[in-house]
Amino acid sequence: MSSMEFKQEDLTALIERTMPFGKYAGRVLIDLPEPYLLWFTKKGFPKGELGRLMALALMLKMDGTEGLLEPLRK
Repeated sequence: MSSMEFKQEDLTALIERTMPFGKYAGRVLIDLPEPYLLWFTKKGFPKGELGRLMALALMLKMDGTEGLLEPLRK
């Protein structure tokens, strides 16, 4: 994940965009459970922006820093 580049807008996207498919369809990306995101590390994250944002969500959860997004929530 360290080779990926993230932008400021990605933090906003994590609290606004929702999972488009699967067990957690409709759930905001940052609210996806860590075990679910970890499962994607084995299976492979989706291609494109969705996968990049999911990887960022996992990184924030693993670092214990996802709480920093709380002030951004509307």
